[in-house]
Amino acid sequence: MASVRSFITGRLKLKVNEAKSAVDRPWKRKFLGFSLTVHKEAKIRIAPKSIDRLKGKLRELTRRNRSQAMGERIAAINGYVGGWVGYFAKAEKPSVLEGLDKWLLRRLRACLWKTWKRGRTRYHKLRGLGLPEDVVGFMANTRKGLWRIAASPPLQQGLNRSYWAALGLVGLLERYHQIRNTWRTAGCGPARPVV
Repeated sequence: MASVRSFITGRLKLKVNEAKSAVDRPWKRKFLGFSLTVHKEAKIRIAPKSIDRLKGKLRELTRRNRSQAMGERIAAINGYVGGWVGYFAKAEKPSVLEGLDKWLLRRLRACLWKTWKRGRTRYHKLRGLGLPEDVVGFMANTRKGLWRIAASPPLQQGLNRSYWAALGLVGLLERYHQIRNTWRTAGCGPARPVV
């Protein structure tokens, strides 16, 4: 680092930002929200800090104590996620987006469950989703916490991806594939970005 710093400051007459500069392995550093994988052939991936920032914003948009219609909430999520995925669509490791989709759906299920405050309301809503009578009776009267109930298999089955898609939610992975396919069909650069 010392030799690089002296070359940049002495020879090129440029200022070095000490907070952002380092000599390290490529996969340990991030640049503009991206980092590289540790493989024989390096691939672009989304940096962990960028994912943490996304999750922070989605937590804010899906706060359970926020009084907001589900349609407005989904529109806000779609707006933010659309720009975020548009920026990170160059990433070649989209598997992290699938995990983020599952996490987001769990948060949305928790929000919806909270609005179904009474056992009777829960019962009718769950029956409307086509869940069996014995499961609905148990779930409607459960005392489990919101986060735990949002991960329960019956609620995942009833409030699945197609339910949220019908409300207008576009998943991160789905949007990623839409953007990548648009690039390929439009011929806007290589299918795999050159590093």
